[in-house]
Amino acid sequence: MRFYEAIHGVYFDDLDALQILHNARYLLLFERTIGSFWTRAMGWGGTLEEGHSPDRYHLVRANHIEYVRPVTGLGEVRVRIWVEKLGRTSLTFGFRLLPMDEDLDYAVGSRVIVCIDPATRKPAPWSDMFRAKIAPFLRPPSATE
Repeated sequence: MRFYEAIHGVYFDDLDALQILHNARYLLLFERTIGSFWTRAMGWGGTLEEGHSPDRYHLVRANHIEYVRPVTGLGEVRVRIWVEKLGRTSLTFGFRLLPMDEDLDYAVGSRVIVCIDPATRKPAPWSDMFRAKIAPFLRPPSATE
């Protein structure tokens, strides 16, 4: 399984009064990483570009974040994402927020998105082309599943 990783700065305005990364910023960093993934790994060329893939139309169904330990002060962090599950119309991303120098989680979580038909806004199946392109990022099922 491959993963996609992006590096993000932590700035003064990202911090709360205790100099800890504000809880809402974790989701923002995750969002920016997914945006980068669509562009760099999937080749979508930006979220507003029309016509390259019907799969680019999707909505967020759920986000889940578990804060493991605080990000403190200014600096940089890594966000690692992969695909936990690919269903007929849904996809679940897994993510980890990590320091630059070690693989000890600051936060872990997931996001579920649903592919939609842009005209009806009803769930639509992912295309075969999308499934093939995203397959390397899909976590294989464990032996217990």
